[in-house]
Amino acid sequence: MTEYETLAQELHQSNVEIIDYSFQSPNIKGLLIDNVIGINKNINTSAERTCVLAEEYGHFLTSSGNILDQNVTSNRKQELRARNWAYERMAGLTKILTAYQNKCHTSYEIAEYLGITEEFLQDALLRYRQKYGAFATIDNYVIYFEPSFGVLEIK
Repeated sequence: MTEYETLAQELHQSNVEIIDYSFQSPNIKGLLIDNVIGINKNINTSAERTCVLAEEYGHFLTSSGNILDQNVTSNRKQELRARNWAYERMAGLTKILTAYQNKCHTSYEIAEYLGITEEFLQDALLRYRQKYGAFATIDNYVIYFEPSFGVLEIK
């Protein structure tokens, strides 16, 4: 089962419908209204559809009300919460380590392994750098976020 199918199944169990939709603006990739998630039908790749669905799932779990106006501070905070949820779900540090342990060393290889876009992975890594600083330690591994991304096993 793909990551997209796993997310879709979980949302279905929460009575959330997922539909393909032609948004008037190509900039809108996904939107949650009530218990319906619309995914832009012009998104072609499975990885991008998965990332969009994960973020909308994050909105379902963490947001309330109309947050379209990003000039409002509370709306920006809700947007960030939903994105952070999606980053943790799709590209959490343990998932990055699992990809590394399965011989994925570049961001392209890790993103492919996780079924997400490389851009989504880079955004997640940027968020982790803001959260943890230059690196994070998990078990016998150090994940570096600066000066560049890397994973080091401590023996």
